[in-house]
Amino acid sequence: MSETSLSRRAILRGSAIVVGFALSGIRPDAGSAASPTAPSKSVSPDEVDAYLALSRDGRATIYSGKVDLGTGVRTALTQMAAEELDLPLDHVALVQGDTALTPDQGPTYGSLSIQNGGMQIRLAAATARRHLVALAAERLGQKPEALETRDGTVRPQAGGAGIAYADLLKDGRFSLKLDKAVVTKDPATFSLVGQSVARLDIPDKISGRFAYMQDFRLPGMLHGRVVRPPAIGAQLQGVDEASVRDVAGLIRIVREGNFLGVVARTEWAAIKAAKQLSAQWSASEILPEQGRLWDYVRATRVTKDDVTMNVGDAPAALNGADRRLKATYDFAIHTHGSIGPSCAVAMMSEGRLSVWTASQMTHALRGQLAAMMGLPADDVRCIYIEGSGCYGRNGHEDAAGDAALLSRAVGHPVRVQWSRADEHGWDPKGPPTLIDLEASLDPDGNVAAWASTFFVPEGAAGNVPLVAADLAGLPHETSYAPGNVIQNSGIPYAFPNVRTVCHRLAETPLRPSWIRTPGRMQNTFANEAFLDELAAAAGADPLDYRLRALKDERGVAVLRRAAELAGWEPRPSPRAQGGDVMRGRGLSYVKYELYRTYVAAVAEVEVERASGAIRVTRITVVQDCGQVINPDGVRNQIEGNMLQTVSRTLKEAVTFDRARVTSLDWASYPILTFAEVPDVVIDLIDRPRDKPWGAGEPSAAIVPSAISNAVFDATGLRLRSVPFTPDKVKAGLQRT
Repeated sequence: MSETSLSRRAILRGSAIVVGFALSGIRPDAGSAASPTAPSKSVSPDEVDAYLALSRDGRATIYSGKVDLGTGVRTALTQMAAEELDLPLDHVALVQGDTALTPDQGPTYGSLSIQNGGMQIRLAAATARRHLVALAAERLGQKPEALETRDGTVRPQAGGAGIAYADLLKDGRFSLKLDKAVVTKDPATFSLVGQSVARLDIPDKISGRFAYMQDFRLPGMLHGRVVRPPAIGAQLQGVDEASVRDVAGLIRIVREGNFLGVVARTEWAAIKAAKQLSAQWSASEILPEQGRLWDYVRATRVTKDDVTMNVGDAPAALNGADRRLKATYDFAIHTHGSIGPSCAVAMMSEGRLSVWTASQMTHALRGQLAAMMGLPADDVRCIYIEGSGCYGRNGHEDAAGDAALLSRAVGHPVRVQWSRADEHGWDPKGPPTLIDLEASLDPDGNVAAWASTFFVPEGAAGNVPLVAADLAGLPHETSYAPGNVIQNSGIPYAFPNVRTVCHRLAETPLRPSWIRTPGRMQNTFANEAFLDELAAAAGADPLDYRLRALKDERGVAVLRRAAELAGWEPRPSPRAQGGDVMRGRGLSYVKYELYRTYVAAVAEVEVERASGAIRVTRITVVQDCGQVINPDGVRNQIEGNMLQTVSRTLKEAVTFDRARVTSLDWASYPILTFAEVPDVVIDLIDRPRDKPWGAGEPSAAIVPSAISNAVFDATGLRLRSVPFTPDKVKAGLQRT
């Protein structure tokens, strides 16, 4: 490789057109704005200019700190902005997740992109539109209320010539504070919001023109790979550099603490060098025995108890009860299983760091990289490019940390592409969850008392430590994430005595992280499956049993609608049947985080008696997430949730020995195949005058319990341990 010096400015100038292509659909002027050499702009979340700008041709560029992880958020945010600005959809472009250009709206997680991020953009657009009307009123000598906006112009309602936005705001900037009290458009006048708009990213993805993070390139870029320790906690004791002397294209071996990597001219040379490099590591066996995982979880030190619901006196009611039921549920450790392994490109030059990343949290990542590299945050820039797969905090941030250390070592831009073994072995995991439940029934079979205890990791909303910083012994956060996994441990039913407690554990096996519907899925699984157990004990129909205790009209509406669409047959479970294949249906319900997005679903299953294999044939889902921005986009989200969560429920579990993760490929960590995909029937209850709530996670929460309840209906076997593998089912059937 030529040792020609490449400055940060030169590299970034050369990359501007690539960034514009990666943000497919961005116009040339917006692509230039996305260039790191663009003029500075406000990113303050209380200023209109942080969220939008108008160009000379009257088009708008929207700046979003929330990013599209393949979920269609880009399209929905564009709809919201275009609607509020009264612009055609193709006159609005979106720049997302660039820490130099977009406001920090928090990470893209928790189903908050539309609910929080989109509402901020809506308010910014409404504040901007009101300002444009005021400017036009002054120019036209009319009162603002006599004017209207349409297709990028302000004009008199009574008729006559209007004034284009571009002529009212020639420099494209507003210099206004965001007005949280601004009156937004009346939903009765919506023309874009509430309509099924084709996703903006799909045409290029279908045709192969879409550029993912994995496709991104920079001039003069080198390729890096990290040599992973053979065991978690192993210490690097020596490196034989002569072992890779014959690898053509190898530039450098990089060692910093226990961080060991190689940089080469080509990706293949980096792969070859990483595989061939001889290194000596200490032994390490710090993981628990997998076969005794739940004993380990139960014995882990509890740092505090979070009481998430306390109604009446559940302990006293349970002590005096005649009919008491107990059950324990568990949910395995899951990996993210991103189809495309994580990737990042970093360039350290002139004391500043630029990183191109598929991170769902570019602003938080900037802080982590700044701490790791010993840089001011202002000297670190993270630029989002959509990656091939995410579903929560997977390995994208860690790949960025790897690339940053390697780029600093060689003084050139470095691309790090993780392998499948890297992804499965080293991405942070969805932690194991253990739940104990107990309830009592009154003489009529109704729930008199409910008590539950959840064993979940300690933590609060924050960042997952970067594996590169940990290995290199550089500054990094040590708190256990993820936080907020206690959500939906409380229940939405009006029982007279309820106490739900979350034991927060001092540690958990493997590095924990968020993975789609974190905590809410595991907790809802236990709650809704145990409620089904109580319905069976009471000899009650599962739907009727829920409706008796549910006092929320919106919850009742989604349950009744799901039952209607699924052709629900009112009767107790299970249904006695013979034959080689047994069929059943199961119901589940969630009010997400007990304050937003209602979901009800009916799963229909077939269970093969001889093999224990479960096939989910159909899932009927009804969702009420308030105002629906893009119905087709919400259906996309629900379909994705159903497929991924059926896979997690039936197949997925991380395996490990005392030293390391052992499920490093698709053979050892299987996922759902095309032949196993169920039919998904979806109905949305749109409430256009309500605020929009999240749609990315809630529907996933009800899948494991709906399947467990359906298997019980088919077989009389209660599945309390995810995943529901054929071996577990077959063993359970032999005991029943």
